Amino acid sequence: MHKYCLRRVNTSFYSTTTMAAVNLRKGFFKLPRNLVVSQQRSYAAAKQTKTNTLAAVAESISAKGFLRPNKPYAPVQDAAERVRAVATKLQLSNGGDQRKFSDLSEKFKFLSACFEELQHSVPNSQVHELTTVGDVVAFYQQSVDTTVPLDALKRIELPENLHIQYEYLRFNPATDTKFNGKTAFPKSSTLVTGLKYRGKYEGHEAKRSWP
Repeated sequence: MHKYCLRRVNTSFYSTTTMAAVNLRKGFFKLPRNLVVSQQRSYAAAKQTKTNTLAAVAESISAKGFLRPNKPYAPVQDAAERVRAVATKLQLSNGGDQRKFSDLSEKFKFLSACFEELQHSVPNSQVHELTTVGDVVAFYQQSVDTTVPLDALKRIELPENLHIQYEYLRFNPATDTKFNGKTAFPKSSTLVTGLKYRGKYEGHEAKRSWP
């Protein structure tokens, strides 16, 4: 009985192997159902929703912060009146500030005219938020401050126990007067590699005895 069962199992194994080899020659191979199910259970990933994707993009954009290349803008006192005057010129005054743009072409003409009037353009990331004339009026009444947070601290009065050195010092034995050009790191160079600060700060290349 045991020999018969063993022989039967081996026969089934060889027949499965032979069928797999034939299927591979013909260009197709079909996995058993139990293997397909196990693979789906092992490698199936959670479905990524659109909400999670948009949230991740929003967090990535907000992390950039002040490093965006925005131009500073200080609204004039009559910014709202000038925007409404542009709307009247383009026959968009009916409905007041609640007047919605009928299509993208109408919005483009209105925003282009506002740019020529106030010399301040709407970023591409905010164009979809402006759906009415009132939205554009509110946009041109908001100031844009591109000051780096570190430089913004210069405008406020700091506590007595806090001091910020805005212009950092770089050691140079030729100009050092406190230690007469002696450094604790005689074999270390202070190189300025950035293009922005290369002309502002002078680097120093230490002398080496070897190589």
